[in-house]
Amino acid sequence: MTRALIVIDVQESFRARPLWETISDPKIADRVNRLVRLARQAGDLVVWVLHSEPGTGNVFDPASGHVRLMEELERADGEPLIHKTSHNAFTTTNLQQLLTERGIRELTVCGIRTEQCVETTARVASDLGHQVTFVVDATATNPIPHRDAPADRSNAELLADPRTLPAEEVIRRTEYALAGRFATIATVDELEAASGPSA
Repeated sequence: MTRALIVIDVQESFRARPLWETISDPKIADRVNRLVRLARQAGDLVVWVLHSEPGTGNVFDPASGHVRLMEELERADGEPLIHKTSHNAFTTTNLQQLLTERGIRELTVCGIRTEQCVETTARVASDLGHQVTFVVDATATNPIPHRDAPADRSNAELLADPRTLPAEEVIRRTEYALAGRFATIATVDELEAASGPSA
């Protein structure tokens, strides 16, 4: 086992926010499950990551009850589940130690949000010497408001603002930023095809 699939923040916290209505892929858990099955068939480690913000009182506060994997996800007994409090999955966790102990150098990453925790994890992983595959269609994100936009706007106001960066554009820019520098970009279909007919 020299590879691992890192599933980042595919958690109920996001569905508990009104902003979920604008998510690029509300069925992201389905694609993640396909990757999980592929990883297990190859004998790769699957690591689950949850984002938490203790004491904040928001949906990422463990006290809210939302800091848990989306109910559709298929986590197996014994697969590591780690909690992070930073954007990337390394800085505030023992992820690097876990990977080093198992001799893992190749990582496949997926999850929520494309340009935030997943991209940041991919960049840090690359800097740590890992070979990273970023499965772009097994990530999801939301439109990003302009930096001068009010923080308390409704989804309708967010989407109506011509300065808002659409989710599709966020994903496209992430692909451009990572490809050839920090990660190889792939899709779930491509990884399934590469694994052969048993997938």
